[in-house]
Amino acid sequence: MADGDHGWQPACPPQASHDAERITLAYGEGGRLTRRLIHERIVRRFGGETLAALGDAAVIDFPPGRMAITTDGYTVTPLFFPGGDIGRLAVFGTINDLVVSGARPRALSLAMVIEEGLPWAMLDRVLDSVRDALDITGVSLVTGDTKVVPRGAADRLFLTTTGIGEVVFPMPGPAGLEVGDAILVSGPIGRHGAAVLCSREDFGFDPPPVSDCGSLLPPIEALWQAGVPVKCLRDATRGGVAAVLHEWAIQSGLGLTIDASHIPVTPHVRAVCELLGLDPLHLACEGTFVAAVDSKHAPLAVEILQAHGCDAATFIGEVTCARSTPVRIRAASGREIPLDEPAGSPLPRIC
Repeated sequence: MADGDHGWQPACPPQASHDAERITLAYGEGGRLTRRLIHERIVRRFGGETLAALGDAAVIDFPPGRMAITTDGYTVTPLFFPGGDIGRLAVFGTINDLVVSGARPRALSLAMVIEEGLPWAMLDRVLDSVRDALDITGVSLVTGDTKVVPRGAADRLFLTTTGIGEVVFPMPGPAGLEVGDAILVSGPIGRHGAAVLCSREDFGFDPPPVSDCGSLLPPIEALWQAGVPVKCLRDATRGGVAAVLHEWAIQSGLGLTIDASHIPVTPHVRAVCELLGLDPLHLACEGTFVAAVDSKHAPLAVEILQAHGCDAATFIGEVTCARSTPVRIRAASGREIPLDEPAGSPLPRIC
């Protein structure tokens, strides 16, 4: 976002009425129009001395300790869907990656690749969503970058975010899993994937499925504050819960078994999956996480989550001894069958 010139002047009348409504390539060329975009759309909206300095890097003071950093790109289509949009998704997706790593988020950067011709109103709507999501989490936008590419070189708008946080709750990770540990989910699964799919394809569900896009900081921070010894946390994004379970099984060298009857799925998601032959365990979430805790702490963990906005948080399975099929799902009859690992996303460009 740095423009290298602090002598910007706000007066820059558009050459034509078309330019007043839509973004042109000139706004990405690093000159006067770039400065206008940055100051009028970014700095004015987000404020803060660090961002306003427009340096080549943000210099931020944090207490001594371990830091976590994550970077993610967002290319979701459509840009707006029930329960969220690309701006909200970018903020919460990045912050959630920090939180499940045991870090309290401190600062965020934002880079935008804008396709020529994007309406200003659409960019403003996304940036307002970014600002609102940052306000919810108490995180500051401190730096970033803006590029405008020719028509057809991108699909309207791509965002890339980097988040930095202070590690306050280190966890052993999958290597620390033991036989008998409990596997929990914080809420109904597959909601984001179903919402984006139905919004993209217009299947006519009324009301439509709604994404769970949101911050995981409040419920996870409640677990930290209660001293619950969490061993692993993962937000179940691309590949869904199934991908998380397979990763944990591989990294721990142990098996995992989940109960089909315990898996929380909303009627909307179930209907979408039945219609299209999808497995909700393979659909993405953007505000739901999987946790592994010692079995004796599982009831307390569920109680805390339910008291902090995760009404459907529940125990879904346990860690078992190693076996030939690392992840299994147990039917109501008691029969166990292998749970397939996602070979690819059933729906591309969901985040």
